[in-house]
Amino acid sequence: MELLDMQSMASAIGVSVPVLRFLLCFLATIPVSFLWRFVPSRLGKHAYSALSGALLSYASFGFSSILHFLVPMLLGYASMVLYRKRCGVITFFIGFGYLIGCHVYYMSGDAWKEGGIDATGALMVLTLKVISCAMNYNDGILKEEDLREAQKKYRLLKLPSLIEYIGFCLCCGTHFAGPVYEIKDYIDWTERKGVWASSNSLPSPFGATIRALLQAALCMGLYLYLVPQYPLSMFTSPEYQQWGFWKKLSYQYMAGLTARWKYYFIWSISEASVIISGFGFTGWSDTTPPKPRWDRAKNVDIIGLEFAKSAVEIPVYWNIQVSTWLRYYVYERLVQKGKKAGFFQLLATQTVSAVWHGLYPGYIIFFVQSALMIAGSRAIYRWQQASSSSVVKTLLAAINFGYTVLVLNYSCVGFMVLSLRETIASYGSVYYIGTVIPILVLILGNVIKPARPAKSKARKEE
Repeated sequence: MELLDMQSMASAIGVSVPVLRFLLCFLATIPVSFLWRFVPSRLGKHAYSALSGALLSYASFGFSSILHFLVPMLLGYASMVLYRKRCGVITFFIGFGYLIGCHVYYMSGDAWKEGGIDATGALMVLTLKVISCAMNYNDGILKEEDLREAQKKYRLLKLPSLIEYIGFCLCCGTHFAGPVYEIKDYIDWTERKGVWASSNSLPSPFGATIRALLQAALCMGLYLYLVPQYPLSMFTSPEYQQWGFWKKLSYQYMAGLTARWKYYFIWSISEASVIISGFGFTGWSDTTPPKPRWDRAKNVDIIGLEFAKSAVEIPVYWNIQVSTWLRYYVYERLVQKGKKAGFFQLLATQTVSAVWHGLYPGYIIFFVQSALMIAGSRAIYRWQQASSSSVVKTLLAAINFGYTVLVLNYSCVGFMVLSLRETIASYGSVYYIGTVIPILVLILGNVIKPARPAKSKARKEE
């Protein structure tokens, strides 16, 4: 009877039974996270975080998901216990190695594209948590002068207990879709330290939670309205091939926009879950009167992304916490001390992001494209900054905006269709415009280099 009810509910909203089961467990993270507030004692809170996350995973994905989560968690913890000097690097390769193995075994991208679900998505978030914890513990034995600001802020001087570590990894189902967060923040939250130290000054979470839920409802409504009108199957249909250039380009934009509303919905639910627990609170704004900030819960800025002035801004607005993780644990750590980051660091970071998503050609191509897109946008911005004419500055700003809209929505087709054949076919149908333009901009950026601002006479005399 229960299976029949699930089947009828799934059919009513147009999803499979596994996806419905996941959605119900995902929505359950909100009341589960709220109840965390009433659990007594630090140990009790850690146990509740671990147990609730495990039970939600079991209900959503089955017992096998627990076994998959245990592998990187326990191997990561073992590396911290046994070999602190290299535990960060060891955990990085163990975590990504196991995740890649699961990606290959389950080929989850095909399931996601067709509306299915498995535990690989949750394992992706968990992998980042495990790696960051080990790297922070590794940083705890390094000299402070050798550390960057983020390393100083999050380094661990002592090994977290096993229950703290498991609670951090599975906290109230946050590993389902994020956000990724630091173990130091998790422990401070549990122990009422930092911004949570004074219970009298903590804001009510209910207004921000309701706002996140309303945003989630709007995003899901728009997704359900748009998705039948812009199916991905159109990219390989004879009808699409007969369209003109501008119609194809417009369809790529609308297909990308449609897909984004699904992610906006998922991250809005995650945001509501983290806010209502109190963990999302990051302090008060400098405005008068001061307003509570919930930055730790925020994983997307919809308006910021859709109207991004530059491709450089996209990681600031999209999958915010994962973008921050990539900056702290990949991008910055590849830059040698005393040197500036370049295209290599950007490309390496985007490649790690691609592998993290899965080994589909569409992912790899998309993130290589992203590196080109961001580098090209930086070149346009440098010209804009170097110009002394306000008219030219405005024109270049408009060009950068148009460039970002064009290249982003062209590139994300690969992220959606995944296969090499479909990716190349969709890119080729618009003459690879989103690949050619960034390359041309980068070539021009090396030929037409903006003049450096002249040093003042007083500065020279010094």
